[in-house]
Amino acid sequence: MSYHPDAIAPHGGELINRVASSEQREVFLSKADFLPRVTLDERAISDLEMIAIGGFSPLIGFMNQADYDRVVTEMRLANGLVWSIPITLSVTEENAAPLQPGGLVRLDNPNGEFIGVLELSEKYSYDKKREAINVYRTDDVKHPGVQVVYNQGSVNLAGDIWLLERDSHPQFPSYQIDPAPSRQMFREKGWKTIVGFQTRNPIHRAHEYIQKCALETVDGLFLHPLVGATKEDDIAADVRMRCYEILMKHYYPLDRVILAINPAAMRYAGPREAIFHALVRKNYGCTHFIVGRDHAGVGDYYGTYDSQYIFDEFAPEELGIVPMKFEHAFYCTRTKQMATTKTSPSRPEERVHLSGTKVREMLRRGELPPPEFSRPEVVAELARTMSISQPALA
Repeated sequence: MSYHPDAIAPHGGELINRVASSEQREVFLSKADFLPRVTLDERAISDLEMIAIGGFSPLIGFMNQADYDRVVTEMRLANGLVWSIPITLSVTEENAAPLQPGGLVRLDNPNGEFIGVLELSEKYSYDKKREAINVYRTDDVKHPGVQVVYNQGSVNLAGDIWLLERDSHPQFPSYQIDPAPSRQMFREKGWKTIVGFQTRNPIHRAHEYIQKCALETVDGLFLHPLVGATKEDDIAADVRMRCYEILMKHYYPLDRVILAINPAAMRYAGPREAIFHALVRKNYGCTHFIVGRDHAGVGDYYGTYDSQYIFDEFAPEELGIVPMKFEHAFYCTRTKQMATTKTSPSRPEERVHLSGTKVREMLRRGELPPPEFSRPEVVAELARTMSISQPALA
């Protein structure tokens, strides 16, 4: 790999910045009332933001048909660079009809506020079923990712984007660390190897175990919980962040861990999303990425370790970030500690298996995870937030 002043180069070699300068912003604002408009949903807003701040480098806009087709079929951009998830802006035929390639499109949030600009280069139709089967490995409408594809418009708008301005996150401004600042933080700390961790679930002991195992071999840990759009039954982002704050305070070496938010939306694409999550963390400056059990999975659509196997389909230099693959961790009642089958002498009946799904199911039933699942301080926070009485902890 060629030299880069940071520990690792961004995907494609350049960290993208599509946040408008003050001069550009003034020009766009002067045209605001005369531009055709497209209203973005929550996921599209997240995608716009991630493109603009460089989280989706090397993308500088929503995908054209050449990139889209190759990503769907081969997990590569048209130029051959690895990319596993289509990043598209889909609208109805009715909304697409008046839009002319070569012109500017005003991008609004659902409140009608002007937040971005699309330099429209192309509009094209696409096969929703093909996208679902290739990206999600199913066309079952019960799959949350497939459901989004089937519910969105039938025409994709392609072109470079500009984010009008970078606003502070309404809930987590102190944890809004974009790719350029995160790379700067890693440089200042002298970290040469950084492992990233993705989650949409409340922190539990299995998470903590694999994070600390990884931290034994690298300079720093970048905890990067996703706070964009998720399923309705996922635990709210503010709850998950408070649990991380508690854990950081009591159980982590603060000089070797950085907690930041990932503003992206979940796709629930399992193996393909594992690759996607790794490349995004590469853009933030991570050299390694944790891939555990059923990464980015949902239901029974993917095999337990499919999200690890998919990394073997690419040469290491194509990805540029090292996956750290972990087996399903459990609490061993014989040794009274976290372990995996690689380290524990226990029999199956002596293992308490943990997962985000189990934690969510227990909370929905009004039950609290036992100490083998979560640290007591985290359990107490979940009890307070979910309005579950503390006696249920016993």
